[in-house]
Amino acid sequence: MRRILGIAAMTAALLAPAVTVPAQAQQPGVAAVQRVEWLSDRRVALWVFSPAMNTPIQVQMLLARDWNLRPEAKFPMLLMLDGLRAQDDENGWTKDADAEVFYADKNVNVVLPVGGQSSFYSDWLEPNNGHTYKWETFLTEELPPVLERDWRTTDVRGVQGLSMGGTAAMNLAGRNPGLMKYVASYSGLLTTTTLGMPQAIEFAVRDAGGFDSSAMWGPPGGPEWDAHDPYLLADKLRDVSMYVSSGSGLAGSHDQAGEVPLLSENWAGTGLEILSRLSTQNFVTKLEQLEIPVQANYRPSGTHTWPYWDFEMRQSWTQAASALGTDPAGAACASDGAIGSLAQAAAWLGGCVTTEYPVADGVVQDFRNGRVFHSATAGTHAVTGRIGGTYAGMGGPTSALGMPTGGEHPLPDGRGRMQTFEGGSIYWTPQTGAQVLRGAFLEEWGKQGFEGGPAGYPVAAEARTPSRDGAVQSFEHATMFYSPTTGAHRVEGFILDRYAQLGFENSPLGFPVSSEAPLKDLGRFSRFEGGAIYWSPLSGAWSVRNGPLADAWGAQGFENGRLGYPVSDEFAVPGGIQQNFQTGFIVVREGESEVHGV
Repeated sequence: MRRILGIAAMTAALLAPAVTVPAQAQQPGVAAVQRVEWLSDRRVALWVFSPAMNTPIQVQMLLARDWNLRPEAKFPMLLMLDGLRAQDDENGWTKDADAEVFYADKNVNVVLPVGGQSSFYSDWLEPNNGHTYKWETFLTEELPPVLERDWRTTDVRGVQGLSMGGTAAMNLAGRNPGLMKYVASYSGLLTTTTLGMPQAIEFAVRDAGGFDSSAMWGPPGGPEWDAHDPYLLADKLRDVSMYVSSGSGLAGSHDQAGEVPLLSENWAGTGLEILSRLSTQNFVTKLEQLEIPVQANYRPSGTHTWPYWDFEMRQSWTQAASALGTDPAGAACASDGAIGSLAQAAAWLGGCVTTEYPVADGVVQDFRNGRVFHSATAGTHAVTGRIGGTYAGMGGPTSALGMPTGGEHPLPDGRGRMQTFEGGSIYWTPQTGAQVLRGAFLEEWGKQGFEGGPAGYPVAAEARTPSRDGAVQSFEHATMFYSPTTGAHRVEGFILDRYAQLGFENSPLGFPVSSEAPLKDLGRFSRFEGGAIYWSPLSGAWSVRNGPLADAWGAQGFENGRLGYPVSDEFAVPGGIQQNFQTGFIVVREGESEVHGV
């Protein structure tokens, strides 16, 4: 049964935004978070404005194991860089590898920049292929202060990457001494200026996305190529804990065998891994000459593909944890009592990652794939996935939603899912995301048929109206407005468009006082504090404001009278105002109305 709260709950406190965007986001030239989307209770997507690139950059974070358990704690940062074919929707470490599950019980903030195809995470000399790449500036100067200020991240940092990202990891550490405590390259190209390597890089960036490497570092042999060669930067890495690895190019356990014995059918993956192996060996030889320690792992097989990089991520963790000053093992924990019983029945939660700890009027325990809450009054319920992310972003049980009162479950339309809480509900669909509904909005939406009603699913969080005491929430097919005196009402379609053109609740119409209703000839209308908006297919949508003009039109029978529907808003004429209708017009001068038929 769905829980609907009374209007009193709405007037008590309006729903706060999931995350307060720092004031710096509104200042030109300042790096700051502009948008936040919680993907789970410990995975969040941030859109961070980069002054250097003059655009917001998506950065996803896998929050530390104890993020919820110790809300005042800060955690070291592990930056994970993608490969040459990085996509704009998600970093490969979560899209093509299993970083999210692996780091679920690790006490480090994993930072995953999204995008940067073929960029080598460098500051390019020139714009190219529609991009202005200034990735090094973003990752070393702009992003770290934002994460330290707003996202509980310390200045203890590590960086690791695969292929292009492995090259970039070494370059970021070597070009910015003291920035990184740890660096790892998996199948990276660690000599970029040796014979044939610039040409190989040019072919790769052009093949991956149509980029020109001369826009990145200039012509081969130029100073920027030398400045971005890990081999030539080796002496700058003396105080950094290093891990490097590469396969041999021979077919391994994750490869499909080709026609040639010992080789994979993935010819490109074979060739790239051989290049990586040769360059990594040369790099390690240089480090040995400089007496700089490095953990090097040359695998007897393996091609340039994700399963091998996922393996190296796991193998290198102990060294990364030591360098970053965090424990390499997960927390010792067990589940018992009511939480343990639920967790045992819900194997999809995975293992626990924390012990039970107090929250609000109950207790909670974190698992790999969600959290389980228990209180004497609300019961024991798991909160996971996108619904769990939205709940966490609001503040969890300390927010207006309070504790969960039921489990997540599918809705009758087969499209959405929902979960109830003490102070409202969260609804989710793939198209709309997870959105909170509560108070008067939830009550009115429920009266209209919930997700099966005319408004459809919510598509945004409730927000305060900027200039008047009220709130607004958007749905798939309508918008609801609320004020303490008018309640919550739906405005939709062409009437909503006209209301927007007039200025919403800041217009003379004010807040709506009823939801849209039908009229003759397929017409519709909505009433507001200061008047109404009428629409029909032949006349369009127009407002009629309260007063003598509306009274005169009403005396004629409104849209059913001889004047028909309005075809304009009221406008000024000498000595008064006028409004036009389908078959006439009304003029008001000095409070007196004149009705003119055509």
